[in-house]
Order: sequence, then structure tokens, then C-alpha cells
Amino acid sequence: MSPLSPVEAASHRAHLLIREGAPRGEILTLLARAAEQASGPRTTVSILVIDEEGLLRNGASPNLPRDYLDAIDRLKPHPKVGTCAAAAATGQVVMTPDFQADEKWAELRHLPLALGYQGAWSTPIKSAKGNVLGTFGTYFRDRREPTADEIEMVRVLAGVAAQAIEATP
Repeated sequence: MSPLSPVEAASHRAHLLIREGAPRGEILTLLARAAEQASGPRTTVSILVIDEEGLLRNGASPNLPRDYLDAIDRLKPHPKVGTCAAAAATGQVVMTPDFQADEKWAELRHLPLALGYQGAWSTPIKSAKGNVLGTFGTYFRDRREPTADEIEMVRVLAGVAAQAIEATP
């Protein structure tokens, strides 16, 4: 039997934590770190969760600075703002290979650029019924789109994140 990949191991551990009633932040941080490990050192993951007011709040962003998280806290989902707000609003994957070239980032591009990020992509985290619960965003230090493997990995991890969000306060 071959060893589990980081994504498989994190998914398995997250399911155990969900059953044990672990805090949501602990589970989402585990998933974010697994995505970062699998994607490599030039990526950073941020999981945002839609709160009861319909605003995006930090669920787990273990490697983004507090001032950045404060600046994006309580973003309203909108199809023409960034990648995570757009993914939350549309329920679709949103890719921004280059912040400088994407008008959705006109008001916010200074934030990730100041941290050395060049692009990002985000996939919505959806409930079993298809409701958007949050977003799984990945920032790149290079101008690029995600690979097919990264897209599949995040699809799997976003499914586990949905279970965690629905199961934990």
C-alpha cells in the first residue's frame, strides 16, 4: 500500500477532526497547510467563510499577515471584486494569473502586490445543496494559472472544507 499524499492525509485527518467536533479553524488550517505543501513554497492559501451577514471572513490563512487579513475582512461577495469575492458571488472558479492585468483587482491589487504575490485563483466552497459557504483561494508569487493537479487538489480539499464549515460553528 502506497503512502497517502498530503491531500489524502489532510482529508483523512480533517474527517477525523470533524467527527471529534474539533474547532472549525483547526480543520480549515489543516486543509490550507496541505494545499500549500502540495502546491509548493511559492503559494499561499486563504480559506474565507461567508458569515451570517453574507460577508467573507477569514476561516484559515496561516501564512498571510494580520494586516492583509484585516484589509480584506468583511468583503462582500461581488462578481467584479478580486478572486475570492468574485468566486463567492458567482459560485464559479475565478482565475487571475496577473493582478496588474485584471480589473477585478483595481481597488485591491496593491495589497497582494505589496506582499510579493503576482496572481491568484479561487474556487467556491459549496454545500451539498450547492450553496456557497466560502472560498478556497490560492495566491501565487508568479504570474500563472493553477495546474490541473492543483485544481483537482483544491476541488477535493474544498469538499472537505464544506463539510467542516457545515459541521462546526
